[in-house]
Amino acid sequence: MLRQLTNSPKSRLQLERKLAERNVPEDVAEAVLDRFEEVRLINDADFAEMWVRSRAQSRKLARGALRRELADKGIDAETAEAALAQLSDDDERNAARDLVARRLRAGVDLSDRAERDKQTRRLASMLARKGYQPSAAFRIVGEVLDEALAGESEFRNGWETSGPETDQIT
Repeated sequence: MLRQLTNSPKSRLQLERKLAERNVPEDVAEAVLDRFEEVRLINDADFAEMWVRSRAQSRKLARGALRRELADKGIDAETAEAALAQLSDDDERNAARDLVARRLRAGVDLSDRAERDKQTRRLASMLARKGYQPSAAFRIVGEVLDEALAGESEFRNGWETSGPETDQIT
């Protein structure tokens, strides 16, 4: 049981399931888990806070997805909400923007309406799978694509005025 805790923090429910898998009698498992809580080897609130920080940073998950994951781990709604409170709307929006910018394929012609629509659907779907609300996902994708298109046209305009044919050595 202690080995389970040394690998990574676990919620009480996760440890309860492990003990059940090993056919530990329910009353014994309950006593062991109660003792672990007393000596703070397990603490669902601490676990939830760590889980939210880790998964929001590494996987760029939105609150909705994190809430579902915490529920799967046996974290009650009140504890989950307290842990989720550490993520601001700005944190969530910035994570989504970073994710979209990284996943935007280079060389895509965003001035082509069909290609832009295809990229919008693909990127918004990716955000939806990570728990972002559809309206926020489409808005963020639109903003990032607009910025990419503006940057692309600035690059092209700069290249035309100072490209290789205008920078020749005389």
